[in-house]
Amino acid sequence: MVSIRGAITVDSNTKENIINDTKILLKEILNRNNINNEEIISIIFTATKDLTAAYPAIGARELGIVHGALMCVSEMYVENSLEKCLRVMINVNQNKLQKEVKHVYLKEAVKLRPDLID
Repeated sequence: MVSIRGAITVDSNTKENIINDTKILLKEILNRNNINNEEIISIIFTATKDLTAAYPAIGARELGIVHGALMCVSEMYVENSLEKCLRVMINVNQNKLQKEVKHVYLKEAVKLRPDLID
């Protein structure tokens, strides 16, 4: 099993933006890591306190991730931290080393892990 991290910022607190950006992030993580939906064990989503219009897990379900366990929680608030940010941790049943996975940070979230940008 490996864990893969990622994050994306959302332009505005709307149901459409939260779900669409969740799907963009998940598709990119799945593509870069060659993951099939059946390999997903679980996904933990966090959202900053300014994203309240929808659960990001809806986007995962719309992508066909129906058997993996999904959980949405609030991101810890830290003063002056990145706003309107969704983060994910995906646990996948694959025989890879942790150093082989490709973490994905999109839009303004690239600021969170500049060391991982290709």
